[in-house]
Amino acid sequence: MTKANVHKIIPFSAVDGPGNRMVIFLQGCNFDCAYCHNPETIALCNHCAICLKACPYDALAWENGKVCWNEKLCHHCDHCIKACPHTSSPKVREMNIEDVISHMEKVKPFISGITVSGGECTLQIDFVKALFQRAKEMGLTTFLDTNGFVSQDAFIFLGDDMDMAMVDLKTWNEEAHRELTGKDNTLVLQSIRYLAEQHKLYEVRTVIVPGLLDNHQTVKMVSQLLSALDQNIRYKLIRFRPMGVRKKAASLEEPSDILMEELSDIARNEGCKHVIVV
Repeated sequence: MTKANVHKIIPFSAVDGPGNRMVIFLQGCNFDCAYCHNPETIALCNHCAICLKACPYDALAWENGKVCWNEKLCHHCDHCIKACPHTSSPKVREMNIEDVISHMEKVKPFISGITVSGGECTLQIDFVKALFQRAKEMGLTTFLDTNGFVSQDAFIFLGDDMDMAMVDLKTWNEEAHRELTGKDNTLVLQSIRYLAEQHKLYEVRTVIVPGLLDNHQTVKMVSQLLSALDQNIRYKLIRFRPMGVRKKAASLEEPSDILMEELSDIARNEGCKHVIVV
């Protein structure tokens, strides 16, 4: 039976695709972003047990050589994550398709679809496809939230089981992208072009980080690319916020309203019809 490592499930979201959506966050990522807002989604728990003493509610236990999480006792204080030297989480669950379907069935009358995110969800592509197939049978739309560092074969594999995708593009400059994430952006740009050609690219997202990235170049070049592919593809400019980030990124500043307005004007002037600032 197809299984996946699931970080968490949010039953309702209005920011992860159109309508009200359930979002399934899968654990594991092939990027190592310097300013990652959810660094605990990158690596799997290696069961070193350091987190056991950090939990004030006895929600963690040592069983059969592994750290086991008791959701009923958990108060989600995240002391375990703060104590983890690997910046991981002991609260990741191995779930099969039926486990996730049971969550979907509880809220099905109130959602328009599901979005599978991460981490990087395409690292568990077999699970994503199987889940999308079941979601379609339930009459729900299926969206993929990806960093785009994935081969075209993955999107071909998902085929019509995936309705649309949302792709993060961190920065336009290849070397800056490598320094930021540990990987270059060649595959990301290929993914954007391919998905747009297939009319399956719902949105591209860029986090605006002053002092770290050349935001003006990125917004200008991405806007030119999207307007050439399809002017109706949404371009979302996300304001960097230093909450939940790694310690080395906590000192980075939030972009000003003036900067966000300036960048959104650039995007519109380059031909993007749907620019969203959050």
